[in-house]
Amino acid sequence: MKEYIGAEAILEKKKKYIMPCLGHFYREPRQIVRGSMQYLFDSEGRKYLDCFAGVSVINCGHCNPEITEKVTKQAKTLQHVCNIYLTENFVNLAEKLAEITPGDLQKSFFCSTGTEATEGAALLATIHTGSSEFIALRNGLHGRTKLTMSLTGIGMWRTDPNPVGGIQFAPNPYCYRCPLGKTHPECGLACADEVETIIRTATSGKPAAFIAESIQGNAGIIVPPEGYFQRVKEIISSYGGLFIADEVQTGFARTGRMFAIEHAGVTPDIMCVAKALGNGQPISAFIASAKVADSYTKPGASTLGGNPVSSTAGLAVLNYIEEHRLAENAEARGRELRKGLAEIQKRHPIIGDIRGLGLMTGAEFVHSDKSPAPEELDMVLEELKDRGFIVGKNGVARNVMAFQPPLIITEENINDVLNALEQVLVKFKL
Repeated sequence: MKEYIGAEAILEKKKKYIMPCLGHFYREPRQIVRGSMQYLFDSEGRKYLDCFAGVSVINCGHCNPEITEKVTKQAKTLQHVCNIYLTENFVNLAEKLAEITPGDLQKSFFCSTGTEATEGAALLATIHTGSSEFIALRNGLHGRTKLTMSLTGIGMWRTDPNPVGGIQFAPNPYCYRCPLGKTHPECGLACADEVETIIRTATSGKPAAFIAESIQGNAGIIVPPEGYFQRVKEIISSYGGLFIADEVQTGFARTGRMFAIEHAGVTPDIMCVAKALGNGQPISAFIASAKVADSYTKPGASTLGGNPVSSTAGLAVLNYIEEHRLAENAEARGRELRKGLAEIQKRHPIIGDIRGLGLMTGAEFVHSDKSPAPEELDMVLEELKDRGFIVGKNGVARNVMAFQPPLIITEENINDVLNALEQVLVKFKL
């Protein structure tokens, strides 16, 4: 076996050379050295079923041979000339995105990260509308730059001491813990109506855009109720603003549709994508209708955006998703996962709520009084790791078990992780 420096040595170097803002999962983390489809392997040869996919990145599996072969061939042929020169792959990828995205979304701008994509989408909305005011959702997360951090509604990620002004936050559609103290469907989508109240009372009346994740990932996999996005789109459009859908975590078949916003039957004016588009290669984009996109006429470029290698990865990913019917698999496996979690919930009330679409599923850990139970979740995740299962966590209180595995995961894999979870909960008497 190849010699690796090991987890302890990495932690020592990390402490010395990496900025302290970057944390890590687990009390006893492992050094991950290899990936193969839905599996990961550590420096000591242990095998893990990956149920988090690098936070919704590896939708097509780790080191997928079909994709890796095409990326490797491109890397040996032409790696980079910047998109101010003519290459073929990035326009072919843009054409493919225009075919698969909802409605009249047509023109793309490529960059490298989800943060860049949401930053660019906000810029485009400002250019098109002439306004610089935004409405975002509480507990949303949109990036790490100054503006995208200011659009983020989670305190732990808003580390900028002087956030950008002109941004208002609407209550998020978190039905398990309704911020308005109401119950769905009797509420009549009051949280959506709050967007109009905010426009009327806290803005100039002419907002640039409403921005939201189609499913709030870091908030705890919050799935808006039926009709929510239709209502919000109607409201923001009536005031001349745009609807920006952040599909950075939810895109590319994860929820059983190519994009999660398709479940809502709404076409956004601008959509942000990243993560799974490259299956590990850095690539992102914001996509808009021609009417909106054609407002962006001043010179703009991204040095690495849409480079030949990342564009090759994007095209290979989209072809693989379609040819291997990953959206259908995500839908079927997600149903099995939530059904199994519901059975476990009957015996283990530490699981207070189960929610999600496709293979983006959250199980919220709570005490008997419904208060968050993050310590118990950490204990469970650590034990699952030791048994060979990598499962994520999110939520504002860090108490939501997050299942976001590669979309190639099998029924047997789902049964294995459910059985392991049951055993761990029994062990800890939860």
